[in-house]
Amino acid sequence: MEERVALESEIIRKCLSRSELQCSFVEYRGYKVIYRRYASLFFIVGTKADVISGGTSVENNENELGLLEFIHTLVETMDKWAGSICELDIMYQLEQVHFLLDEMVMNGYVVETNKMNILRPLDLIERESKKDDGMFR
Repeated sequence: MEERVALESEIIRKCLSRSELQCSFVEYRGYKVIYRRYASLFFIVGTKADVISGGTSVENNENELGLLEFIHTLVETMDKWAGSICELDIMYQLEQVHFLLDEMVMNGYVVETNKMNILRPLDLIERESKKDDGMFR
């Protein structure tokens, strides 16, 4: 666990130190890191390291542009859900943000990119919680 936290902090420092003119793709210790900055928010996605199997290296073939588009879709979806998304929206409604991510990603694969399909279950939960006899009361 300590190694993971150290790796995450190193990747965050590496992304923060890059200028806006540099590419949004970074390779670090065999991991592919894709990040995008929206105002003061950084969204970072990492893919698994290259696999070494039986003495041969298997390259990580994740599509960087696809993951960059995933980040953009996530931000657009959160903007549609919360208005203009900011740090406070994420901090105070973290459970809903995790729910949005769960609707978009399953077992490490992007399974949904349609904003309406992603937001529909969250909208239903919010409507039910506002009812007097809602199921979350």
